[in-house]
Amino acid sequence: MNSGTAPRLTIEVVYAAAGRQTLVELEVAEGTTVAQAIALSGIRAIHPEIDHSELKTGIFGRLASPDTVLRERDRVEIYRPLRADPKKARRRRAGNRMRRAGNS
Repeated sequence: MNSGTAPRLTIEVVYAAAGRQTLVELEVAEGTTVAQAIALSGIRAIHPEIDHSELKTGIFGRLASPDTVLRERDRVEIYRPLRADPKKARRRRAGNRMRRAGNS
């Protein structure tokens, strides 16, 4: 490695749209943040539907802020907004099961 070259990390940036997943593998400078990695990945050009105002991100399933510094082999995940409140959906499914069980 050159003495004038900053250490590099290999990372991934992923986004899963309905029916389509995009994974971009990048080599970035040590000290790169989640936000910088997303910008460098070009994933927003591939998925213009990504809402910048409500962007939620994580690393390997754990929420991470845009200023989180990445480590070697990190997988940056861009999350889509939830369509329904998970608690309400669970209650609705449980209610449907109870109603079906009562009709048996």
